This record gives sequence, structure tokens and C-alpha cells, in this order.
Amino acid sequence: MFLKHKKNGDMVDVNELNDLTNLFHKKVIGCYQAGEELQDPEEFNKTDLVFLSGEELPRCWTDPNYRK
Repeated sequence: MFLKHKKNGDMVDVNELNDLTNLFHKKVIGCYQAGEELQDPEEFNKTDLVFLSGEELPRCWTDPNYRK
């Protein structure tokens, strides 16, 4: 799934969707989508990522206490 890094605006391809949707995982592994070559995987904090539209990730993906 492609997301956008908040600070630099670059696209990030998240490798494992299970890590992204698991609210107990604070980080995900992904690769920047820049240039023609495949970038090395990096760890990203989920709080630093948004959808390409700029919309924040759902709280049920990031906050274990989202129901309170």
C-alpha cells in the first residue's frame, strides 16, 4: 500500500499490511518510491505516515485505546 511521509511528502510503499493495521505495532517496514531504482527497506513510525490524499491513518490502526 502506498502512503505519504508527513515530513518530506515522499511516497512510501508499505510491505506488510498486517503491521499497518495492527494497532499494537508502532512501526512498519516500507521503501521510499523515489527514482528508478528500488530503495532499501526502512522502518517508519506509523504516526509519520498519512494516506496519499493527506488524510490521517484511522485511529483503530494506531491507538490501542481508540474505543475510549
